[in-house]
Amino acid sequence: MEWKCIKCENTEFEKDQFQATGGNFSKLFDVQNKKFITITCTKCGYTELYKGTTSAGMNILDFLID
Repeated sequence: MEWKCIKCENTEFEKDQFQATGGNFSKLFDVQNKKFITITCTKCGYTELYKGTTSAGMNILDFLID
């Protein structure tokens, strides 16, 4: 993947992800049905956030485990 920081033009980055809840039902049952990918510049720390996809199976598994 080619990427360039819009703040400092560095081309090195770290990729990570996190999940969050969204909507009343998912908050009530603590189902993390929103997935996001982050790209963070290793030089200045600027971070871009991208919406990812979650599968229905992972949402059910998350509900059953909690």
